Amino acid sequence: MQREPRQREVAVVTGGGQGIGRAIVERLLGDDRAVVVVELRDEALEWLDEAISESRAWVVVGDAGEDAVAARAVAAAESLGMLTGWVNNAAVFRDAWLHEAGGAAVAELVRRNLQPCLAGSAAAVAAFRVQGVAGSIVNVSSHQAQRAVRGALPYATAKAAIEGLTRALAVDYGPWGVRVNALALGSIATERLRALEDSGAAVYAQVEAAMQELHPLGRAGEAAEVADAVAFLLSEQSSFISGAVLPVDGGRSAQGHDPEAVTPS
Repeated sequence: MQREPRQREVAVVTGGGQGIGRAIVERLLGDDRAVVVVELRDEALEWLDEAISESRAWVVVGDAGEDAVAARAVAAAESLGMLTGWVNNAAVFRDAWLHEAGGAAVAELVRRNLQPCLAGSAAAVAAFRVQGVAGSIVNVSSHQAQRAVRGALPYATAKAAIEGLTRALAVDYGPWGVRVNALALGSIATERLRALEDSGAAVYAQVEAAMQELHPLGRAGEAAEVADAVAFLLSEQSSFISGAVLPVDGGRSAQGHDPEAVTPS
């Protein structure tokens, strides 16, 4: 008696067109998953052409925070195989001072970072339940959820909410086998960080020195290292991990700055 061929597993990655998101997509494609990329614009995505032509990838253009866009991502995933993973990576990097911007404007910035996780998680959980699969959701958070950086109140607040959402989702949907975890990232060497090279050698040297001081491992992280952690949390190797916030920060969140700190000779 022949077994039916197993459907290819599919993951949705929001904000998957560049930076950390692109590294996650490339890693998952390398693991023989199919991937649906959700991006606000369809620019600079030619690197996906080959995977799209092989029916291993698809692009959904739109705001990851909109339920209709998340629904389109689910439909695209189901056309490629069986949806088993969802990575909420899309984020808005915009700072604001509460006393200048006001409560409503800051609340909107918080919403713009939190809403993609809500829309994506809602769509993912519903699809997992319909398919009868024990899916996995990974939310991309930040060390700022626990240790805020001055001037980045909207971002820190949203990331703290995302970590609370991660735990609540894990508790609510664990009985259906759905796992939900988050990655709290330190500074990662993406296009945003490397763009500082254009500010001149002296400025970039200062940034590099700051990265060394902030991270006990002495450097910023690489996007591929984040992708490795995502792949692990989506895999069966992490089958008993849920509701966790995993620091991927080179020890940044563990370090306390102190004027009495000493360096061994």
